[in-house]
Formats: sequence, C-alpha cells, structure tokens
Amino acid sequence: MIEIDGLSKKFGQRFILQDINLSFKQDESIIVMGQNGAGKTTLIRSVLGEQIPTFGSVRIAGIDPFKDRSAALRHTGFVPQMPPPIKLSAKELIRYAVVSSGAREARIISICEELELDIKEHFKKLFFKLSGGMKQKLLIAIAIAREPDILIFDEPAANLDAKGRERFYDLLQPLQKKRLLIFISHRIDEIKSLLTRKIEMDLGKVVNDEKLV
Repeated sequence: MIEIDGLSKKFGQRFILQDINLSFKQDESIIVMGQNGAGKTTLIRSVLGEQIPTFGSVRIAGIDPFKDRSAALRHTGFVPQMPPPIKLSAKELIRYAVVSSGAREARIISICEELELDIKEHFKKLFFKLSGGMKQKLLIAIAIAREPDILIFDEPAANLDAKGRERFYDLLQPLQKKRLLIFISHRIDEIKSLLTRKIEMDLGKVVNDEKLV
C-alpha cells in the first residue's frame, strides 16, 4: 500500500529524515512512535505529499504523491492532531467532503453519533468554533466515511475524553481487514489490541521496526 525508499528530508544543514526505507501493507495496523523531533510528522507529511523529499521516493498504491497528489490521496484518509481552522460551518464541511470524496452524508452523521456527537445540532456552527473534541470526532467521521484503503491518525484521541476514545477504538475494530491503519501516537497501551506492528523513530531514523502479531 505504501512504499518508502531511501527517503531523506533536509532543512538547511539538518536532516529531519535520513534514509527511511519502509513498506506498509494491507491488513497492517502500525504505530509510529518517537520523541518530539524524531521525524514522525515529517514522515507522514511526506507520505501525504505535503513535504517534497530531498532524496528518495514514496509510492501510495503505486502512485507518486508528489507528482499526482490528488490521485494518491484518494486512497488515504488523514486525521491531524491539530484540527485546521476551517472557516466553514459543520454542515458545509460535511457537504464539501461528500462532493469531493463521494462519502455519504448519512454515513458521516452516523459515525458522529457512534462517537456520541449529535452533529446535526451543530450544523450551523463554524467548524473552528466547535470544541476540540467535536472537531476531532467530525474529522474522524469524515475520514472513515470516505472508506479509503489507508487511514492515518496523528494522535487522534488527544482531544477525546475516555468514553470518546473507547468509542473511537471500537469503530476501528472492523476497519482492520483489507485496510492499512497507521497511528502516530504515544498511547500504545490504549491501542495495543489493534496493533500488528510498532515502528520507533529517533533523530530522523527508524531505530526499531517490530512485529507485534
């Protein structure tokens, strides 16, 4: 699903990523761990085509995300740690997701409800004015409703309370088959039952790549 070959990223004189070689396959649930500055975010931004590498390549389902980002991202759903300050109402954001990705509005609303968010009550509110937990739940619902082959979550439970995290992890259980799940997280104990693989990074390098199942 994702092939990373010799990926390096340099800012000024400093390498943020150094010669990363990884292969992520269907049916894997992977956690990428490391201290702040380890290179986790830059790695994911490179996979998503946001950061052009200094050296190396990335392929998503055989597609180069730097040359054809739109095609590559059709395979990918991403939930960031910090929700962007989107100046659309909740209703408009859902509508945009429906039009741009083919997700069904009813499915987005249903997933929100499973996360204990009645998004219909907040349709008219601007997204950036919703609480942190509401933003996170709506972005999770949109990502899952798109039914991509790959789901990437950057600290997805950071803004969720204990009940919300439990509901979120319950949602992921049936998604493991025929998909690739990637978590950038420090909360390995919460998602350990979902994981098949653990990757640890430090100073821009992969220092451990371990199968858990």
